[in-house]
Amino acid sequence: MTVLMLRGFAIHKDYLGRDRQERLVEAVREIVRAAPLFSPQTPYGKPMSVRMTSAGDYGWYADRSGYRYTPTHPNGAPWPNIPEEVLSIWRDLVGEEKLPECCLVNFYGETARMGLHQDRDEADFDWPVVSVSLGDSARFRIGNTERGGSTESVWLESGDVVVMGGAARLTYHGVDAIRYGSSNLLDNGGRLNLTLRVVT
Repeated sequence: MTVLMLRGFAIHKDYLGRDRQERLVEAVREIVRAAPLFSPQTPYGKPMSVRMTSAGDYGWYADRSGYRYTPTHPNGAPWPNIPEEVLSIWRDLVGEEKLPECCLVNFYGETARMGLHQDRDEADFDWPVVSVSLGDSARFRIGNTERGGSTESVWLESGDVVVMGGAARLTYHGVDAIRYGSSNLLDNGGRLNLTLRVVT
């Protein structure tokens, strides 16, 4: 395993072996059975190209009234618990002092993208965001703490884990391409991205 540092992002290449990736996919399937994927709208009324769901005490949500965390799925059911297979990544890379309260699950199909954004709906930015890549490779773009300026990008492969913390916690970042079909982890292709966040 190699740790690549890029603009304060710690990118743990090949952090997860194939067996562990497969166990995580099964854990995600359990999440999706309890809390089906949905396509949120941005406050501007445009549907996001990723489909998503969550596990934990809170799930991330977006609609015309804004971005926020909610205690229930859009269907009214509480979010399922974060699987231990997922929590073990946080324990290894962040520690036990405080565990994540949300595991956001994003599914990227062939044409899905995520524009440059900050993760700033949480109450305490002292805790990092931990991001897990499963399935097809994604071109991950990193900007600055303010909009504009130069950017850099790196391809994230299945099994890579990114820790975004410290001075980089509020850095703009996004996904601007999927190398569709580059992995056989998911039966029908695509990419799963799990992001672990402390919300309160």
